[in-house]
Amino acid sequence: MYVAVKGGERAILNSYRRLDAYRRGNAAVPELTLAQIREQMPLAISRVMAEGSLYDPHLAALALKQAAGDQVEAIFLLRAYRTTLARFGYTQPLDTGAMRLHRRISSTFKDVPGGQVLGPTYDYTQRLLDFSLEVEGSNDGPAADTPTADVNANANATTGKPAPAMPRVTSLLEAESLVEADAIPPGDPAPPDLTREPLTLPAGRAARLQNLARADEGFLLSMGYSTQRGYGNTHPFAAEIRYGNTEVELFVEELGFAVTIGEIEVTECQMVSQFAGSANEAPRFTRGYGLVFGYGERKAMSMALADRAMRAAELGEAGDAPANDIEFMLYHSDNVEASGFVQHLKLPHYVDFQANLELLRRLRAEQTASAPAAQHAAAEVADTPIAPQPQEETLA
Repeated sequence: MYVAVKGGERAILNSYRRLDAYRRGNAAVPELTLAQIREQMPLAISRVMAEGSLYDPHLAALALKQAAGDQVEAIFLLRAYRTTLARFGYTQPLDTGAMRLHRRISSTFKDVPGGQVLGPTYDYTQRLLDFSLEVEGSNDGPAADTPTADVNANANATTGKPAPAMPRVTSLLEAESLVEADAIPPGDPAPPDLTREPLTLPAGRAARLQNLARADEGFLLSMGYSTQRGYGNTHPFAAEIRYGNTEVELFVEELGFAVTIGEIEVTECQMVSQFAGSANEAPRFTRGYGLVFGYGERKAMSMALADRAMRAAELGEAGDAPANDIEFMLYHSDNVEASGFVQHLKLPHYVDFQANLELLRRLRAEQTASAPAAQHAAAEVADTPIAPQPQEETLA
């Protein structure tokens, strides 16, 4: 990451002050509070936490405020702060099957056990500006503790009865062996920690998924879109998308068992794609998987598409599309790295540019000096009479 800045100290301090003024805006307008950002910009908070690799809505709100709404800059800030935190251990794998759901849909089965839970989504809105939002307080929703009859919790808030069971949609396919198994193989090594170790190639699927989980949403969206436009050979179906709360457990050595240390919001997506099979395997569906912090369906879906695309070689498929190239995908999907490399071009490059400038001047001077000689040689060729060519006799 290129972050070094050279220049006059006073000019840099003045730049800081100008930045603070620009971020604050008109002082006559009330300043945004962290609570307002956290509660009223949840999708921005979710993305910053996911790509910043740190689940903390308060710190994500602080980063967004400091970055004046620039999400990539906020992600950079959150990652930088993350490196200062102590590491106490690693939690147990999340049990997303026991998620307390706010939303759960499937595009593969109309009637699934537990039903379709639409939850909060823009999918069915008309994408028209709502000018009623111009009036403050005109669109205040229900209080957080208002009872709801939705089947989006483990216990129905109105009746107190348990919510309908919501098994995974892919389990319906697993029952008929129509989708690849996702069981952890014996001896499977612990996944690497890309927040503490550099990415190395070849990268296993665990490392790839970890990389994608904190990759830039826009990049993954573009690459996922490309696989559907012919730059790939998969036809995906959204088997299931889940958004809700899941418990986080930490195994405590002194106790000898895992304890729940908190709860986080996550979005999970399972894509299934057709697979023709091979001489050793029967035709079946294969999986693409996505899991991100917070509410981020577009990111989770794009991640699942990218995951499946990068498995082309593993499944014996053609891997000539951009999304199939593991090295390309992993090394170019990180917005902090990409932003740093692009923005470092704003920093002083005086020495490099002067060296290129002098080289360019010397080459042009050499070309100019050699031009008269080349023109003289061309003139001599033009003045040389053309010798008559012998002609063949024509037989009468």
